[in-house]
Amino acid sequence: MRAHDSATAASSIAVDGGVPEHPGPGPGLAQAASGPRTGTGPRTNGPRSATRSARRAGTLQAALGVTAFSLTFPATAWGLEGFGPWSLVTVRSVLAALIAGGCLLALRIPLPERRHWPGLAVVAAGVVLGFPLLTTLALETSTTSHAAVVVGLLPLTTALFSALRTGARPSRSFWVAALAGAAAVIAFTVQQSGGALTTADLYLFGALLICAAGYTEGGRLAGVMPGWQVIGWALILCLPLAVPGALAALAYEPVHLTAHSVAGVLWVAAGSQFVGLVVWYRGMAAIGIPKASQLQLAQPLLTLVWSVFLLGEALTPAAPLTAVAVLVCIAVTQWAPAREVQAPPPVVD
Repeated sequence: MRAHDSATAASSIAVDGGVPEHPGPGPGLAQAASGPRTGTGPRTNGPRSATRSARRAGTLQAALGVTAFSLTFPATAWGLEGFGPWSLVTVRSVLAALIAGGCLLALRIPLPERRHWPGLAVVAAGVVLGFPLLTTLALETSTTSHAAVVVGLLPLTTALFSALRTGARPSRSFWVAALAGAAAVIAFTVQQSGGALTTADLYLFGALLICAAGYTEGGRLAGVMPGWQVIGWALILCLPLAVPGALAALAYEPVHLTAHSVAGVLWVAAGSQFVGLVVWYRGMAAIGIPKASQLQLAQPLLTLVWSVFLLGEALTPAAPLTAVAVLVCIAVTQWAPAREVQAPPPVVD
């Protein structure tokens, strides 16, 4: 398992998230809130300074999320050394839900409003269960470097879902770059698979779609509640499925605990599934879905690096070349102009 102006910003593909309603403390916020500076130095506008500070903090948080996500595939490969795919996915969900539930209980966070539960269900289905399950099944027969290149289309699919969610009309250059990026990935997967798509490739393409839907909905919700609560409640929502699923999977699939398998499952549970998503959604709320997605351009390249250093995989020349080609295509989609779309006014209860 990532800020310049983008075609999917507030005036284009998606409505920029702006400063979140719950951005949390950030450098310079207290100073900015106190008004313009006095003295011999240049005067600054308080609200603008606060906005800049919030956006810098949001960019950093989104980047930390991308770094956490880039380690997901190598950690999953480690986890599969000792766990079956169903055991790994359900156990990671249960562990992450326990961490999230403990935080929610300790801070006495009230239940979300009823109108937010459908969106949380989308996050749960796409990010908590769907993406981990499909990518784990794919990694049983696919290398992490191959999976990283295919999932490199995630920023593009996220921008596409964001456009559909807001009703924006992307420009022709957006669609040209989008199709070029998709064609590059399909050509790579077919070439690597000997002329046809494999079952693992189908798992990965399915994971792209459902994760993009979860990211888009989670980014929207992170504008009205803290990002950690978005993923926290999504994890809690999955517990009725994850607990019996984990019990059944552990009884059916053999478990061989090793240092790698334990480290892998702990990372995907605590790092990727909770902490990474917390900072990711906070970042998306602060700088907007499209700009955060642009930072995710670095994720497949980072994963390629981890696959070499942590797993000892040998990269084919096509893997980094395709990853760079996809990066260029997605960068074009971020800069492509689009017709302006006004965001609907927030619903105030």
